[in-house]
Amino acid sequence: MTWHIEVDQHACMGAGLCNGNLPDRFRLAGGKAVPVEARIEPDEDVLDAADYCPYRAIDVTDLTTGDSLVAVD
Repeated sequence: MTWHIEVDQHACMGAGLCNGNLPDRFRLAGGKAVPVEARIEPDEDVLDAADYCPYRAIDVTDLTTGDSLVAVD
């Protein structure tokens, strides 16, 4: 199973929570978060980062099914 991380650059305001908690998964570039690697092995911490993003800018997709793994408000 492989996951895909995407950060909506229009929604991201660069709060840095994802980068601060998971610097191996996210970095800041131009004041916005970007994934270090877009394709990753399953990592529950990445789902937590998506849940804690105050702007709901992080999406994680299961590439096998195409389903989003991030909770929708």
